[in-house]
Amino acid sequence: MKVVLGISNKHVHLTEEDYQILFGQAPFLKERDLVQTGEFASNQFVTITANERTLAHVRVIGPLRKYTQVELAKTDARALKLTPPVRTSGDLEGAATVTLIGPQGQLTKPCAILANRHIHMNHQTREELGLLDVQTVSVSFQSEKRTVFHDVFIKEQEKGVFELHLDTDDANGALLETGDYGEILVSKNE
Repeated sequence: MKVVLGISNKHVHLTEEDYQILFGQAPFLKERDLVQTGEFASNQFVTITANERTLAHVRVIGPLRKYTQVELAKTDARALKLTPPVRTSGDLEGAATVTLIGPQGQLTKPCAILANRHIHMNHQTREELGLLDVQTVSVSFQSEKRTVFHDVFIKEQEKGVFELHLDTDDANGALLETGDYGEILVSKNE
């Protein structure tokens, strides 16, 4: 089973309330659609600070959500002197505290995570691939630095588009690019 790779750079998801704190009444504008249905890269950016360190020009991803979340790669976290947990999107237990700065205001909250490796798909795709009873898989890539990623979470969504998401650190370490294909491996232990 082949799956296409989408590399996920650091980004921010915001609630409507937090968006208004950071951007006031400015409209939330789409720059371009992302692969996942309904998701888009916006024209809005924030600065993230922690421990007297800064990451500037971090994109806000739409649409607005029920939770505010900052998704970082380990390299980004090190730059901020943070040790955020690896979590599934929306699971903010133990999230690292950061300050988000926008053009109209700022807020500080525990919302920074390292997103787990995951494959988006809808129920039909999951059923067709025989993965209904499987929560995680491994994915093998045959790049110049052959790699197998273990514990890749299956993220089923009603409108999920079949795509593997790795952060920039995982992808760079294996010399991968968006659009590369990996092979899904299912073992009895997963």
